[in-house]
Formats: sequence, C-alpha cells, structure tokens
Amino acid sequence: MKSFEISPKTLANLGIESLNEMQIAANQEIQDKKNVLLLAPTGSGKTLAFLLPIANLLDANTKGIQCLILVPSRELALQIEQVWRKIATGFKVNTCYGGHSVQTEVQNLTEVPTVLIGTPGRICDHIQRQSISLKDTQILVLDEFDKSLAMGFEQEMGFIVQKLHKLEKRILVSATSQLKIPEFVGIKQPTLVDFTKTQEKTTDGLVLKTVISEGKDKMLTLFRLLCFLGEESTLIFCNLRETAEQTCQALQEKGLEVAFFHGKMEQLDREKTLVNFRNRSVTFLLASDLAARGLDIPAVKNVIHYELPFNHEDFTHRNGRTARMNAEGTAYLMLEEGETKPSYLQQLPNEFRIPKKTSLPKPSEWATLYVSGGKKNKISKIDIVGFLSKKGSLEKDDIGLIEVMDFMSFVAVKKHKINSLLKLVQGEKMKGEKYKIELAKVKK
Repeated sequence: MKSFEISPKTLANLGIESLNEMQIAANQEIQDKKNVLLLAPTGSGKTLAFLLPIANLLDANTKGIQCLILVPSRELALQIEQVWRKIATGFKVNTCYGGHSVQTEVQNLTEVPTVLIGTPGRICDHIQRQSISLKDTQILVLDEFDKSLAMGFEQEMGFIVQKLHKLEKRILVSATSQLKIPEFVGIKQPTLVDFTKTQEKTTDGLVLKTVISEGKDKMLTLFRLLCFLGEESTLIFCNLRETAEQTCQALQEKGLEVAFFHGKMEQLDREKTLVNFRNRSVTFLLASDLAARGLDIPAVKNVIHYELPFNHEDFTHRNGRTARMNAEGTAYLMLEEGETKPSYLQQLPNEFRIPKKTSLPKPSEWATLYVSGGKKNKISKIDIVGFLSKKGSLEKDDIGLIEVMDFMSFVAVKKHKINSLLKLVQGEKMKGEKYKIELAKVKK
C-alpha cells in the first residue's frame, strides 16, 4: 500500500498535527478494497479520510475525470474542494453545483479535471450537455449519501451511476450508522469502516445542559442565554426556516448581532453569511438543519437547540458542531415549562439557570469586505493584503481571515477602519483591474 506523504506545512494548512485513528483506518481500507462504507461522526475529519487515499490512487498519466464525488449541497462541495487544494496533490479539481453559473462551469470544464465534485442535479445537467465525460471515471464517492437520498436525488444519482462504465471503486460516506445502501450503487456488502461508536476524540469535551423557558415567550429566554454567552461563537438550530428568520429579526431588534442561514437563501447570501460567521464578524447564527453537517463551519463554542429536532440522528449531528477534535463545547436544550422530553433521550441533562443579570455582548470588532474578484482573476491572499495595506492604509493587525474563491473574495477587517478604507480604495486598481469592494452584509 502506498502512503501519501503529508508535509508539515500541509498539516498546518489543514489545522491538524497528525491523522487520527479513523483517517488512518480509512486510508488503508479505501486503497486496498473495492467498495468501502465509511461511517464516522460529524467533525471527525471524514473528508480528509477519503481524499488522502484517493490522491494515492490517481494516475498522472491518465487523462479525463478519474474520480467523481457526489454531495447533497454546494457548501459540502466547496468544503471538499478546499480540503483537496490544501492537500496539494497537483491534480486538477472542479466543483459544480446549483446556483452557480452553468456557463462558467462549462468553461472551467474545458480543461478536464482529474477530480470532479458536484451535486447530483448539476452533474446530470453537465452529462446531458455533454460538457463532461465519465468514460474514464474509476472512483465514485457518495458523501453524505443518506442526505442526498433524503433530499430526493435518488433518480439523479442512479442516472449518473449508469454512466460509469469503468467504475472500479465505490466509497460511501456518512455520519449515520445503520443505513440501507440503495440498489443503484451496485454493492451489497462493502468493507465497513465504522467509527460512529468511537467518538472519544470528538465528544469528550461536550457538555449537555437543559434550559427551561419559564415564560411563554421562548425567544426572550434565548435572548438572555445569548447575553450570558457573550462573545462565544454560537450556532442556534431551528426546525423551520421561518422560525430562523423570525427569531433572528426579533433578536436583532433587541440589539444582538445575529444572522440566519437556510437552504432557500440565494447562493451569494449563503456564502456571505457563512463567511461572516467563520471570521467572527457575526457571533450568533440561527440555522436550519442544513448547518448540522456538510458545511465548512469551524467548531463553535456552543450549540443551542432552540427547537429540538425530531430524531436522535439530527440531535447528534447538531451537537457535532461543537466539542470537535478534542475541543470543549456546550449544547443547550431549550424547553418550554412543562414540555416533555423527546423520546430519543432517556433523560434530560441537568438544568442550567441563566443568571438574572445579563448584558448585551460587545459588538464584534470585525466586519467583512466583499471583493468581486478571486482565483480565476489571478487574485491571491497576498495580493489582497498588499492592496489593502498600500491603498487602504491598513496595518497587519487590521486584517483578519481572508477567503479567496473562484470569482469573489471575502476579507475580515477591523470594523472601525471600514469607512475610511472604502473611501481610500474607491476607484483603485488591484493587479491592474478595478473590482467592486463593499461590505458583505448578511441578509436581514
């Protein structure tokens, strides 16, 4: 078995010191076996676990798409692409998903990638347009395949699999155990790599607490809890999109910096919201279960079940957003007074009483800039830092997290410098071109 060498720099880029037990086991089985079912908790590093062995299996002398990775959401597609780029394999990757310009994708695909990542609907579209050929594809990955099925992509996935005539290896990935593998995949007894019951590395630091809302207005209890949590990054889960939006608006009216996130938002709004949350421009995020897994969100300090999920599986996935990779975190279960516990919990966690005296958290010191250029415009993080320093008079400490995407970039900047910065860079060129630079405001 070959072993893909990871440089210390790559490990640093990935934010880890070494591979964990699950990643080592998956690396061996995926390389050695034809069909593998990888099960591991949210936040355990599954993406890296299947990408590393794939990197070893690719042939630099073979043209065409060698590996196809199907995912349920654009956010997961982008997350996998980001990890692949950090591994620095030298193999070209492309990402295709709904809400993205089809023509832009068609143009990008003229230089055929070795690895193609996409949502089932958009990959079907490209097959029908004949903008991609899967005749040489030997590796198929279905990441979070149970979620893809739940979202109604079975027909599209079946159509795609039928086009894979040279398929030699199938890798199915999920955070949920006891799954039924759909017939169209073509395997019945894959090699199982199951770490769903070995969660010490991800849940040892998790503390569960129950918060009882004494009054009828549960939102007020949430407001008091967020004031108590202060500046700690917190993800608040709702069962309905409407609840997320309405609760977000109510909290904003009470003076909190908060945003909402769900699947019906426009792609750019979703991108802006996640970036603002990742770089700490926004501390509190109300979200549907779309944010429970498959998103590029770093470990947060707290998870709040504003509305309890309907099953234990979703409860586990939500909790997996905190206390990841040996970190510590807290999950709060919010119940109205007299509300019965969900059937999937044997007992409620100990009750946490919010102190009577709380105050509004300090506003974030960061704001997020949107730049209308990215990788495809030959813009790098170094270019952005140089531009903001020279033309915008920013110091090194004024610039936070920078994210460069294909055709846009986002930069965290100290909030008190924003107004002067925008005036200074107005009309200025970066690498000989003018780009729109403005605040990346979250949707309200």
